[in-house]
Amino acid sequence: MFALFCQDNQLILRQEYPLPLPEPDEALVRISLAGICATDLEMVKGYVSGFAGVLGHEFVGVVEQCADPAWLGQRVVASINIGCQTCEICRKHGPEHCPTRRALGMHHKDGAFAEWMTVPIRNLFAVPDNVPDEQAVFTEPLAAALKIREQVKIRPSLKTAVVGPGRLGLLVAQVLNLAGGNVTVLGRRRSSLELPASWGLATGLTTDFAENSFDRVVEATGNSVGFAQALRLVRPMGTIVLKSTFADDNHLDMTKIVVSEIEVVGSRCGPFTPALRLLAAGQIITEPFIMAEYPLADGLAAFQKAAEPGVLKVLLRP
Repeated sequence: MFALFCQDNQLILRQEYPLPLPEPDEALVRISLAGICATDLEMVKGYVSGFAGVLGHEFVGVVEQCADPAWLGQRVVASINIGCQTCEICRKHGPEHCPTRRALGMHHKDGAFAEWMTVPIRNLFAVPDNVPDEQAVFTEPLAAALKIREQVKIRPSLKTAVVGPGRLGLLVAQVLNLAGGNVTVLGRRRSSLELPASWGLATGLTTDFAENSFDRVVEATGNSVGFAQALRLVRPMGTIVLKSTFADDNHLDMTKIVVSEIEVVGSRCGPFTPALRLLAAGQIITEPFIMAEYPLADGLAAFQKAAEPGVLKVLLRP
């Protein structure tokens, strides 16, 4: 099969990659559509040291082979973390922090930038009939945005900034706005703020605001400069929620975290069921994010397009 394979910080289109064989607890999924995200771009830069495999974790597909016949022919998405299911962490908290965790397209498990992939049955989620593939492919990042609502209390009286009007930041802004938050989307260029402004969200340049302007700042830029801005903007005893993952060895000044007693919350993967529910209810806008679609055979060009400034989402269709 065709597959986009990453090794030694090089992305390679392999035309005869072995078809995956499902384990007894896995399903074989034919990929219908997959999305390139910021983490995929960072993986090529070396975000996960030593990774060698097929990238991709945002996808929708159809189950073609499965020990449980109820899943056959189902259109599905899948959560990305695979735990051992036996350790105390898995039993109490789930697979996200299992010591032997694998992750689709990122850690010891091939991902979705291929024609086929295998996924543990327990990771599958059926896609509602009224959610097209072009929306369903956003389930994983939307779930990541929803994770914030499980970690911090959203109060309308608190001023919240989302730094980074990119793929994830705009989902975060919508999710927090739905929860009644006082949300402002911040970016470095006014052109990047046109989309959230068209939704009625408050927007501004990061340089428009003085230090300590916000009670809570969600950092979703995907770079160390964004973290520095988040730290500047949050008030003493405020909260920074970190959503970025990136390959960077820049040294950051953490003095304000200590002196101003800033709470820092790391935030990663989230719940799929409410994400699918929001998509099915039409409460999350995703269509304007899609700026290009490529066949998998043109995957290298797709990655170049996805890395261009201002590009929100590029899709791959096997």
